[in-house]
Amino acid sequence: MTRGDQRERDRQRAQARRPAAKGRDDGLTPEQRRERDAKALQEKAARKAAQATGGADAKGGKGAGKNAGKK
Repeated sequence: MTRGDQRERDRQRAQARRPAAKGRDDGLTPEQRRERDAKALQEKAARKAAQATGGADAKGGKGAGKNAGKK
């Protein structure tokens, strides 16, 4: 009573249930992908810098937290 064939069928079924590999199916060349990623990083850095300079009060500095005044 060998189970070789059953194991093979089970492997095939498991592979069919698994979602297809996502890979790099975005249709971009490596250079285009680099440009897209660089632009996203620049935008993220700009947002973070803007938040650091202008958003200090809105962020709730030292004494404006939810536990302000509690001891």
